[in-house]
Amino acid sequence: MRELTLALDEVDDDPGCRVVILTGAGRAFCAGLDLNGYGDDDLVTEQGGVIPMFERQQDIAGLALRLHGLRQPVIAAVNGPAAGGGLALVCASDIRIGSTSSVYAVGFIRAGFSACDIGVSWLLPRLVGTGRAHELMLTGRKFTAVEAERYGLLVELAEPDELLERARATAGLILANPPLSVELTKVGMWAAVESDSFSATVEFENRQQMITAMTEDRGEATAAFLEKRAPRYRRR
Repeated sequence: MRELTLALDEVDDDPGCRVVILTGAGRAFCAGLDLNGYGDDDLVTEQGGVIPMFERQQDIAGLALRLHGLRQPVIAAVNGPAAGGGLALVCASDIRIGSTSSVYAVGFIRAGFSACDIGVSWLLPRLVGTGRAHELMLTGRKFTAVEAERYGLLVELAEPDELLERARATAGLILANPPLSVELTKVGMWAAVESDSFSATVEFENRQQMITAMTEDRGEATAAFLEKRAPRYRRR
């Protein structure tokens, strides 16, 4: 967890990194937290009591916030099981592509915890709708990649050996757009999701348009389109 947090900090500070692809290193995307002994009296004592454990919980939940808050779009390439915290990372990503062999589960409730954890209670209903989210959270059942696509959690399915290729292709489409336009679009989309005001959202959009209209990259994008050539963005 700490290594992933540091990696996210590093890419967020890297102006040369414009898209992030998140995938698992092994057969699983992320199967969740190791719950062996979690919550036992001996472990609570070993970790210094309830307050340190609560702080650890905050650190774990903060990982989803950190991923969600990256300035770059995040593409989750889900290569295997994504359960509990793993599902939270999928939900916190901006674009989600899954292997046909991937499986999913909210999972927390089946381990004796609340299903409301690591931002899932906020993110999942916005991705699949409240009715389906409630069913998945209250049962904790596993669901397949085909179901995940049908529910709207995944935008695309890929064969296991083609997953990263599809993720990179999507990243390439994003990279064809001006850097600031991409960053502001990500911010604007999530701001609109969190807003309860149509008029305030339109005013926010108006300001984004004025900012991008005055950049050199906007002019380069138009010129490249008219001249039928690849754009050369300078982040200006």
